Amino acid sequence: MNGGSVVLGERVVAMADLLDRAARAATGLARQHNVGEGDSVAIMMRNDIAFLEASFAADFLGAYAVPINWHFKADEVRYILDDARARVLVIHADLLRQLDPSALGEVQILVAETLGEVAADYNLPPSVCPVPDGHMPWDVWLSEYVPWSKPPPAERASMLYTSGTTGKPKGVRREPLRAEHLEWSVTRQNLVASAPQKINLITGPMYHAAPNAHALAGVRAGGTVVIQPRFDAAEMLALVERHRVSHMHLVPTMFVRLLKLPEEVKMGHDLSSLEAVLHAAAPCPTEVKRRMLEWWGPIIHEYYGATEIGMVVYCDAENWLAHPGSVGTPLPGMTVEILDENRQPLPRGEIGEIFAHYAGFSEFTYQNREQDYLENKEGQLFSVGDIGYLDADNFLYICDRKSDMVISGGVNIYPTEIEAVILNHPGVRDCAVFGIPDDEFGEALAAVVEPMDTGILDAEAVRAHVRGHLAGYKVPKVVQFHASLPREDSGKIRKPVLRAAFWAEEERQI
Repeated sequence: MNGGSVVLGERVVAMADLLDRAARAATGLARQHNVGEGDSVAIMMRNDIAFLEASFAADFLGAYAVPINWHFKADEVRYILDDARARVLVIHADLLRQLDPSALGEVQILVAETLGEVAADYNLPPSVCPVPDGHMPWDVWLSEYVPWSKPPPAERASMLYTSGTTGKPKGVRREPLRAEHLEWSVTRQNLVASAPQKINLITGPMYHAAPNAHALAGVRAGGTVVIQPRFDAAEMLALVERHRVSHMHLVPTMFVRLLKLPEEVKMGHDLSSLEAVLHAAAPCPTEVKRRMLEWWGPIIHEYYGATEIGMVVYCDAENWLAHPGSVGTPLPGMTVEILDENRQPLPRGEIGEIFAHYAGFSEFTYQNREQDYLENKEGQLFSVGDIGYLDADNFLYICDRKSDMVISGGVNIYPTEIEAVILNHPGVRDCAVFGIPDDEFGEALAAVVEPMDTGILDAEAVRAHVRGHLAGYKVPKVVQFHASLPREDSGKIRKPVLRAAFWAEEERQI
């Protein structure tokens, strides 16, 4: 972990200095807060350098860093703090100010100032950014300690909490990493065009698995990590040009926003430094992927994976063009099977639940949720609830989340397919399709659309567009328009928030 730096706006921190600060924080966590091996340190922060310092401070002690989605409200935060048995919460000043004290319980608090670049990206008033009275600022606190000098215990991955689309979020608690796991990790980075030792741009929120992993890997590899506090498509292009970014990880929503930039903005930046762009987290509409490849060339590579099972399959640009819509073939060491409702293998081409096992990953369980873990396990294989199929060439195709699948009149409908069609309409900025209660068919389809310009589209125009591309039973019964859809900071739409309004009066719940 030598060389390189972390860059955020005008701040540039040498990697050696970042790790020195993390080591000082580790000493403080151990001496003042009694954090030791196997304990948890919660981190509720926007993308910032201090996020990385807190993560590595926990790592030096053999503790689990537990990132918390900063959109969460008091009850959601309290649940994770209690479930993870966190000894300490490291939090940005503005987030602490807006969090109900009931969320904190007995956890010890360390507060970092919300600095200029982060505050600016979120349009925060200056009054909420300083550390509140009664709390010692993170920078001052860690400076009071000497760097932690004891040999670090076996490395632990961050304990990330799943998004909680069904029930409460589940903490993925991994066993300590052994030497062979780290060797597998380096081998896999080479196989999937990931180069943490180069110049990596982190655009997604680091409380999510992929941005978290890519940022931490960049620090460990001694590369340069450029942090974007909040994704903005035009600003991202400017950062690539300014810092000669070579690698980054995006999600399909970011592609959609990039493609909808004005032509003069898209063509106004030098992107020649880009060597590889990985994307995952959600199915990417085929037309969106084609247009990105036309713009950036064959440097866009896709994979499918999950916090629990890691990176499962990989598809470079050449293979995707030969198998459009696929997310790739299993990586070395990975077993992938498609099972039916009775957990029996399905033949090629048939849709079922995706189960996988990676020999190079350390074992895990769900924190305090062993039964949930066992219910999703079949032998060594594990499922996170995604639906898909393998074709004759062993390429995997994702249909949807099992929890998002709509069953209308006994027919399985996959909203992702419909969303891809709606997104292709020139008047649509974004959309979400999901099931709503229906007296006749059990469930019907609803589409909530964010238009490019409010008032230009109407519901029938959206339905006609879908009808022109898909079977009639896939046309949404209800179409609503929202000026702005509820999103994670990555741009991913929070479907449960939209669905809840339709299911609130139902006895059966999604």
